[in-house]
Amino acid sequence: MTYVCNPLNIEYKYQIVETAGTRVTFREAADPSLVIFHGEYYLFPSMTAGFLTSSNMTDWTFHPLKGVPVYDYAPDVRVIGEYLYFSASNKSRNCSFYRTKDPISGEFEEIQGTFPFWDPNLFLDDDGRIYFYWGCSNQTPIYGVELNLEDMKPIGEASPLIYGNSTKIGYERKGENHNLRSPEEIEEIVQKFAGMHPDAPEELLIKFKNTIGNDPYIEGAWMEKHNGKYYLQYASPGTEHNIYSDGVYISDKPLGPFTLAANNPFSYKPGGFIPGAGHGSTMTDNYGNLWHASSMRISMNYIFERRLGLWLAGFDQDGELFCNQRYGDWPYKIEQRQMNPWSHPEWMLLSYGKPAEASSHEEGRQAFQATDENVQTWWRAESNSPGEWLEIDLEHVCDVHAVQINFADDQINATLPMETTLQGERLIDDRQYYTRWLLEGSTDGKEYFVMKDKSEANTNLPHDLVLQEEGTKARFIKCTVISLPFNQSACISGLRVFGIGKGTSPGQVSGVQTEWISKLDLSVSWERDEAAGYNVLWGFAPDKLYHSHMVFGCNELTIKALIEDQPLYVRVDAFNETGITEGCVYRAV
Repeated sequence: MTYVCNPLNIEYKYQIVETAGTRVTFREAADPSLVIFHGEYYLFPSMTAGFLTSSNMTDWTFHPLKGVPVYDYAPDVRVIGEYLYFSASNKSRNCSFYRTKDPISGEFEEIQGTFPFWDPNLFLDDDGRIYFYWGCSNQTPIYGVELNLEDMKPIGEASPLIYGNSTKIGYERKGENHNLRSPEEIEEIVQKFAGMHPDAPEELLIKFKNTIGNDPYIEGAWMEKHNGKYYLQYASPGTEHNIYSDGVYISDKPLGPFTLAANNPFSYKPGGFIPGAGHGSTMTDNYGNLWHASSMRISMNYIFERRLGLWLAGFDQDGELFCNQRYGDWPYKIEQRQMNPWSHPEWMLLSYGKPAEASSHEEGRQAFQATDENVQTWWRAESNSPGEWLEIDLEHVCDVHAVQINFADDQINATLPMETTLQGERLIDDRQYYTRWLLEGSTDGKEYFVMKDKSEANTNLPHDLVLQEEGTKARFIKCTVISLPFNQSACISGLRVFGIGKGTSPGQVSGVQTEWISKLDLSVSWERDEAAGYNVLWGFAPDKLYHSHMVFGCNELTIKALIEDQPLYVRVDAFNETGITEGCVYRAV
């Protein structure tokens, strides 16, 4: 397979979490560290009790982790000499470093830590000196310090490097679409939480209130060096929101002082099927391409219900770090050569808003919710019996090239494995589960052909991608569910079909108007036509429209991820089943 469609098509481990007497079950992987080790790609996400390897960044093999704290969040890995170094987060004790020459079959050597930290990142400079960055708080900054490679102890005092500044940096504001909560709303949420957890101690309620408040979390440091400049990346402002992003500061020195880059946030995906692009890592592959891997948000069963995304990135001629997420959850091809980071997708979205039928459905979980391009809504069958099905009518015969089947989890009632106890409040469930289904196509809704048969698969892939590279003629796409983890009822949040439809590309967007609402907020509107959707692009220069927000079913958007007193240019592109039509660039005045 040479194509990827975010979220990444890997197994996401189930988590069983008990908080204040309430148990929830959900899948999670987040905070990915992506590096090259011995020519292979190594991907270390949070809460998987393992890591993944690949030779091509499309086919990933899972390996369990041994001898390191797998229940500590945000695992960081760096290659230094012959070793792969590992560390992870814990504020309650000194955090150790670990290293190995063979993470797959070898053992990790522990290097005793001397201080606690959260969201760690180790960086090897060109001169052989190593630096360490960490921080995850809405009260304290991201810190940095030089380390002694022999014992991994700090050399000198830690330096505060990045503070939150949400009054001038719009993308650091919390909330869905950066909409801050009022004090009354915060208090209402706290009281509701307290009512659900009557035995919760006062310190837990205070912690919960701080978490849902408006002070942004500044976290997830990652350092990269390019042309002699140091790029300190960081995440903000809330992993449970669609606007989780990665920003970047630049310096001539590894410990600063750092200056906010002009292009910020460089990784930002607030729209589309699955949003979020924060707390990640950047890596140059074996062919000179820069990639950015980060966390994507579902957050329906639990706040930390998350997935992984991977996007082409780069540095422009002026040294600005960017990431292309314009069509960031559509299929794209990974080629074993230097790639153009701004290429349009080969295949268009065919399934948005199309009629859908199902064998059955529960109230509020109907078939059409699998075609609304929203990972937070889904179809759910009435029963957990094998054979429940979902079918989409593309309304005409199309050239279908890919289908992404996105399974949702809905109120799973999981039991703990025998003779197993929680690690604190959590268990990473390493039992083997299977997701099995049959995907069929038809041109007339009467005669069907098999597109992919996974009725006996020994895999558990909730975001599986079925490729038909040469194209398949089909109007109807039908998925029959055979079995799912925990014997749950079939739930599909997106039966997403990609290819080439009939007709012509949409007309160029007209009537674009911009209006400043505040120094950090810009309203953009345009005349609506027959396009399937729109991509609103913006940037601080007309040739640097590196940010985007994909929308469906509307003709207006308020951009709230802006930086005070920075110039702004906007373009609105239209797309449908046959192509993309770029708009004109406007200066927001």
